Amino acid sequence: MTVELRVLESGQWDDWYGELERAFGGVRESAEERALWRDLTEYERSLAAWDGEELVGTTGAFSFRLSVPGGSLVPTAGVTCVGVRSTHRRRGVLTAMMRRQLDDVRGWGEPLAVLGASEPPIYGRFGYGLATERLRMEIDSVRVRLAAVSGADEVRLRLVPPGAGSAACEAVYARRVAGRPGMLARQPGWERLPLLDPPSERRGAGEQQCVLAERDGEVIGYARFCVKPDWDEAGPKGSVLVRDVEALDPAGYAALWRYLFGVDLTSTVTASNRPADDPVLHLVSDIRRCRVRVRDGMFLRLVDVGRALAARTYAAPVDVVFAVEDAFCPWNEGSWRLSGDQKGAVCERTTDAPDLSLSVRELASAYLGGFSLTALAAAGRVRELRPGALTEAASAFGHEVAPWLPHGF
Repeated sequence: MTVELRVLESGQWDDWYGELERAFGGVRESAEERALWRDLTEYERSLAAWDGEELVGTTGAFSFRLSVPGGSLVPTAGVTCVGVRSTHRRRGVLTAMMRRQLDDVRGWGEPLAVLGASEPPIYGRFGYGLATERLRMEIDSVRVRLAAVSGADEVRLRLVPPGAGSAACEAVYARRVAGRPGMLARQPGWERLPLLDPPSERRGAGEQQCVLAERDGEVIGYARFCVKPDWDEAGPKGSVLVRDVEALDPAGYAALWRYLFGVDLTSTVTASNRPADDPVLHLVSDIRRCRVRVRDGMFLRLVDVGRALAARTYAAPVDVVFAVEDAFCPWNEGSWRLSGDQKGAVCERTTDAPDLSLSVRELASAYLGGFSLTALAAAGRVRELRPGALTEAASAFGHEVAPWLPHGF
């Protein structure tokens, strides 16, 4: 079988996206969703796999800027729309697309690639490592209480139509990006994504709502949510389904969660994508009644090891030589000396003896500070070649804030 990869043309979008929908079960998305993704598609960065006249595979890459430890926004390929027709699986189509895509990303000068995996086992063989986690919480808002936070009572809360509050929400979001690794600086057009609210996706809930937190006339936070009503013989037992909560200070954050806990006719607050260190975990009175579950979040790939490691800062001084294995992107193979601290870093090839040996996947998992090199070594995935090097590197790669990807793509 010969499959040809071609850059997507604008006139092919409907067939291309329809092929992706088929790969994910064949349910056609709403006109609102399709219109958004058509507008956001970067055609020159999207690929279609053709078997003769049949379109049998899809993939694309958004041009993002990803926050890394130290606050820099690093050019990053956001891998998306990956699908292969069922008749052509296990025939090398996905591998061919990943090969072409990573070559392209390298050519575009982007040192990182990220994705959200529909099936986590797929992307490890292409050098992607799990870099962030996300929490799902189902909180019993009748029995669980929130701790008092100084200043929360002075925060004014105001319900607004989601579209009317969009600009204020985006301004808060933009101020939050540099402070948490894994967040994406939203490019023009992406402010539409949080407002996407097709009736087909509500699953019994009402329309999206938006509440702004204000102090002295300035918006300092927001929450976007919807309410799913429910009743039994004892009365109302609806759910507040949280989509976004962001705030610039603890008082604003606590005030927003207090509001969500107090929505009329509800007894549960559910949030499906929160950071692993969400402050709300320390506000609740009973963590057991919050039913917290951890799931995989974003997978990350170091496309250019040297540039990627030099793009972030390090929590402690580090001077370590990594022996990196990377069969899929052989330009990364070999020894790299990383020297850095909280002010910056340099990472260059070296002929010096290596201190640590690992694959590019382990570097990816440790890159944003979400997973410790020490833990990876305990799993046999990192080998210490110089005594003390593991502690030095693990301390340097750590970060005080857990990395988190706030939305999919």
